[in-house]
This record gives sequence, C-alpha cells and structure tokens, in this order.
Amino acid sequence: MSDVRHVLVLPDRDAAEEVALQLDLRLGLPEEPELVRDALAGEDDAEDAQWLVVLEDPHAAYDTALLASLAEEHEGWLETD
Repeated sequence: MSDVRHVLVLPDRDAAEEVALQLDLRLGLPEEPELVRDALAGEDDAEDAQWLVVLEDPHAAYDTALLASLAEEHEGWLETD
C-alpha cells in the first residue's frame, strides 16, 4: 500500500491547529499538513463547520493508531483514503 491520504476530522480550527502542530512534533513531517474548513452539508452557520487536517503519506509509513488517537484526544476522528 502506498500513496495514502489521512484526514483527521476535528470540531474547530483551534483543535485542527493543535493537531497539526502535534503531528509535526511527533512525526517530523517534511511539510505542514493542510488545514481545510469543511461546512456540513446544508448548514449555513459557520459554527457548524468541521476542520480537516489533511496529511499526505506517500509511503504509507504513518501509524494510523497514533493518528486516530490524536484525533480522538481532540474530539475528532480519522479517515484514511
């Protein structure tokens, strides 16, 4: 398996920024993960937006248990493509 994308879904921007920082500290990433605001379908209120931390993993080397645990610590979850 190679060329994997991990998406950590988080409740707000602060959580997403903290998770991105923790990922960099724990994994020594070559580049910062991408932060993306994702409004829930049909919701106009900015308060209902989730934030995504998108982490490219071209060699499928990152520990998904660690990623999932980090997301869960911040009331989020992990999705992997």
